[in-house]
Amino acid sequence: MNRKPFGWKIMAAAIGMACSSLCFAPAASANWQPALRVGIVQGASSASLQVQGTAAVLRQEGEKKALRRLPVGSTIIVTAKGSEFLVDGKAIGNKMLRVESENPTEMENLRLSIEGHTYRGAFLLQMKGGAITAVNEVQMEDYLAGVVPEEMPADWPAAALEAQAIAARTFALKNRKRHASEGFDLCATTHCQAYGGTGAEKAASTRAVKATKGEVMLYNGALVDALFHTDSGGMTENSENVWGTYVPYLKAATEAQTETQPWKKEVHEKTLTSLLAKEGKPIGDLKKIELSPLRVGKGAMDRSASGRVKTVRFVGSKGTVTLSGNMLRSLLGLRSTLFQMRLAGDTVQIDGYGWGHGLGLSQWGARAWAAKGWSSVEILQHYYKGITLKKLY
Repeated sequence: MNRKPFGWKIMAAAIGMACSSLCFAPAASANWQPALRVGIVQGASSASLQVQGTAAVLRQEGEKKALRRLPVGSTIIVTAKGSEFLVDGKAIGNKMLRVESENPTEMENLRLSIEGHTYRGAFLLQMKGGAITAVNEVQMEDYLAGVVPEEMPADWPAAALEAQAIAARTFALKNRKRHASEGFDLCATTHCQAYGGTGAEKAASTRAVKATKGEVMLYNGALVDALFHTDSGGMTENSENVWGTYVPYLKAATEAQTETQPWKKEVHEKTLTSLLAKEGKPIGDLKKIELSPLRVGKGAMDRSASGRVKTVRFVGSKGTVTLSGNMLRSLLGLRSTLFQMRLAGDTVQIDGYGWGHGLGLSQWGARAWAAKGWSSVEILQHYYKGITLKKLY
């Protein structure tokens, strides 16, 4: 792993499309890092922002002259009226608004609160379809300080937290155009990565972010899609068995423990047949469920090598239907596709393990490997096959 600092122009080239015009211009190469625009609020009729830490200014995007100075402790209320913004009741047009530190050298001290949460960086307020979208523009490492403790408990081993930080950084750079059509890079939910701002920050997880500053995973020189999930249940999965597409570094990996995170669910057979009918797959009364027994790490015709369900066959009084494990998981809201299923009277009983899609890093698995003394690098190379780590900044 190369820890030698790069010149900022070389770094931007290395990140490529991951660092576009949204990167902060560096005062010095040692301080350079990419920035993200994170969607915090969408479809709002109004938004209230409070200034903390240092004074801010409100200006229209692209304009040098500030519309208003915002001292520490001040609050502004921005309202959507038709296609225009009102700021504290005064119309100011429809151009995007920007709230940022009055003094660029004080940028690190600015905190902006919105919807009960506080964030570092600046805020952009956009008019989208007559409603307000509020976007937090934040430096990558500050963003990660608010992500890692939301995705993984901060009291877990340092190596697991560091692995999570590297995975989250890589994921953010790889997927930063996911919400481009909505005016930002990533959302603040688990659709992208959970981001809680300064209120989520914990000392241990922030140390993990700082210890891995700028480090990402590459495969053949390109950023990997660093997917992660809560718990594999005993073995992760090959990408083609989830996405239908082969990704060379997303291959099944064994765990230190098996049959983890057990869960149960019961569904009335009429509820299941009703759901099938709504999907255009009517079968009448459910008579039989055909699915091989679950053995974690053992495959079958209807299971992948990890034991996850590929297909389930439902035999009914008026027909038979075969569903994919992923479709059934979505239909019934199951935690994973690592399950067994049986019909007991008029009840469908489901017993499973794990939580999530099973691709890439298993967070509980990372915790177990870290407890055994593995480093963050060993953990990541276990879950993402053939990757290398690189310090981009």
